[in-house]
Amino acid sequence: MLQVHVLDELHPHSSNVAHGVEVPAGARLLFTNGQVGTLPDGTTPEDASNQVTIIFERLKAVLAAARMSLDDVVRFDVFVTDESYVKIFVAARDAVMGRHKPAATLLVVKGLARPALKH
Repeated sequence: MLQVHVLDELHPHSSNVAHGVEVPAGARLLFTNGQVGTLPDGTTPEDASNQVTIIFERLKAVLAAARMSLDDVVRFDVFVTDESYVKIFVAARDAVMGRHKPAATLLVVKGLARPALKH
């Protein structure tokens, strides 16, 4: 079971993330590639909210294939292409993750591999 560390002596994060997440010895690890907001048919919705919903559905599918769930997520590394998408991602993440607080890094970047991608 993951040990989540949210430290009172450190300034709290502005969203629902931990200061650190400890993986116990002997635990299985799964590394995923970057999930994007593209549907199975290859189309990418224009709307950033739709893209982040698709991202979490894709992530859940990869986790399920490994007999894992969102409760097994240790860390998110997130890249968005516009500062306005940060709030959209954080709201979606907090809704899907519930009480589980993985560690996270969120960066605003100039672009992603395909121009239609926002997250």
